[in-house]
Amino acid sequence: QVQLVESGGGLVQAGGSLRLSCVASRSILSFTAMRWHRRPLGKQRELVASVTIGGTTLYADSVKGRFTISRDNARNTVYLQMNSLQPEDTGVYYCNAAVGQDNYWGRGTQVTVSS
Repeated sequence: QVQLVESGGGLVQAGGSLRLSCVASRSILSFTAMRWHRRPLGKQRELVASVTIGGTTLYADSVKGRFTISRDNARNTVYLQMNSLQPEDTGVYYCNAAVGQDNYWGRGTQVTVSS
């Protein structure tokens, strides 16, 4: 069983920054892609960013130019650097690891951006 543990969430003012971390219990090189999703309060979960094993990144339009996903294979860790945060970025952020038809999820970390 794979465990993903997120950290780095918190309360920040609009315009501020946070860096989320996701540590996997096994090598992230064993996954096709690592992703960050978020669930705003009262809304459905949405994909924020992803990075493939080859390093290809993809971002939701709403975060392009502000968020950066990266991976440290040696530490089995994926990061999400979030800059210029806005209140609409508020939500629970989840780490996701995918390989084949298998998807693994962390428990999430809360990000709250005050106006």
